[in-house]
Amino acid sequence: MRRLVDEARRADSGQTDRKAAHERTYRLLSGLAGNFPGYEEAIHALFAGADKAFAGRMAVWPPDVRDYALALAQPNLKTEGS
Repeated sequence: MRRLVDEARRADSGQTDRKAAHERTYRLLSGLAGNFPGYEEAIHALFAGADKAFAGRMAVWPPDVRDYALALAQPNLKTEGS
């Protein structure tokens, strides 16, 4: 069973992992940074896969929030339960 799951993940070129990364980052930012300047633009860039624009929109945010969001947005991040 595990082999089938791994093969399916390889077949989708990481799209599932990237989507999961976007969703977890969105959940964090919607609760934490919804009132920050450039929030909506950052979210649009996140879901568009525009990594440089995503980082740029958060440039004026507190560094700890920005850095955590950038790390969380990485598809290869191992989270609890994975």
